[in-house]
Amino acid sequence: MDSKLLKQRFGIVGNSPLLNNALEVAAKVAPTDMNVLILGESGVGKESFSKIIHQLSARKHAPFIAVNCGAIPEGTIDSELFGHEKGSFTGANDKRKGYFETVNGGTIFLDEVGELPLSTQARLLRVLENGEFIKVGSSVVQKTDVRVVAATNRNLLDRAAEGKFREDLYYRLATVPIRVPKLAERKEDIVLLFRKFAQDFADIHYTSTLSLDTQAQHVLMNYGWPGNIRQLKNITDQICVLEKGPVITAEVLQLYLPLAQMNVLPMLLNNPGFATDGMSDRDILYKILFDLKRDVSELKKVVFGLLDNRTTTNNTVATEPDLQQFLLEKESSVIPETVINKLVDNDLEYNFEDNMAADEHEWVDAEVEENDIRNLKLEDKEVEMIQMALKRNNGRRKKAASDLGISERTLYRKIKQYDLDKI
Repeated sequence: MDSKLLKQRFGIVGNSPLLNNALEVAAKVAPTDMNVLILGESGVGKESFSKIIHQLSARKHAPFIAVNCGAIPEGTIDSELFGHEKGSFTGANDKRKGYFETVNGGTIFLDEVGELPLSTQARLLRVLENGEFIKVGSSVVQKTDVRVVAATNRNLLDRAAEGKFREDLYYRLATVPIRVPKLAERKEDIVLLFRKFAQDFADIHYTSTLSLDTQAQHVLMNYGWPGNIRQLKNITDQICVLEKGPVITAEVLQLYLPLAQMNVLPMLLNNPGFATDGMSDRDILYKILFDLKRDVSELKKVVFGLLDNRTTTNNTVATEPDLQQFLLEKESSVIPETVINKLVDNDLEYNFEDNMAADEHEWVDAEVEENDIRNLKLEDKEVEMIQMALKRNNGRRKKAASDLGISERTLYRKIKQYDLDKI
């Protein structure tokens, strides 16, 4: 079946090459009776693939059942799958058929098959090899004709090496493996899925459909999505219920995304509490841009208050120490030094949105309009203040740093930078 028709029939959204490949394999293996192992993280839609395989098979008119192996207690899993005889264990008051008996001729989907206890794995292996099973408490061998489609979010070979999963069962299940990509590997599909879920919610509740602005789309695409499609759907529903819209901004969207997986929120790149290992250059770029937008606005207020004797929001006049203290506090922030220098020497008009839209993958230098050059040299003022503090404290750098309101380490760096070691 054509991939486009397949997506329309089963409601699959996305054009990712990894997704298309998984769908192609599912469509090819479906007409056979081969066992299939679907691999992928929790929430990627593994059960949807099992239904596709069943519906495209010759068993489509026979029963289909999905069993979450991780949700059934170990003491009852054998009874659930294979049935039991009356009196076979405490509470077995009646004879019971298991799934492999009731779904005879159809398809059984064993989700999270890696959670099966070893004793149940042995029973399942016998079904796969011979089509035979024995009820709990019985000695009678029964036949069944069931196609098994299994799924797991674990590495079963690793579990086999740990003695927690039978290696022979793995190779029986994985006759044809299908890997369903996680949502973070389908960045091009994330916005499409948001639109789909938002439209579904609007149709159910007769409301207008919400949309995302450009920056919100970037945030959505660069979020880690540990819960995959299930998490995206839940967050979309939350936004549709709680926000009026019609356009959702990046700031609003970030309120619904857990910070632990936020790859695009502002952060201090030199702060040891925020690791950048494994992050792409684009992810780091967005961290810088969001912080820069806020810090530039704050810095301009202080600089313009100093240069033009303007008043700040608390009706006090910005002073040179105000500017000095602000810059020192921002020494480890993401504001590049070149931008700070341009801010001080010029009347900066930095259009954050235009620059960001111009090229979302590369750094865009701030545009600086050449206006009146003020007679202000920040470095001279900084040197003068350091010299005054050192002289007042007779060269004692620790006290000088305290007077300046900076760390001793920062003062040492400034002294070295301005060649003030002889003071």
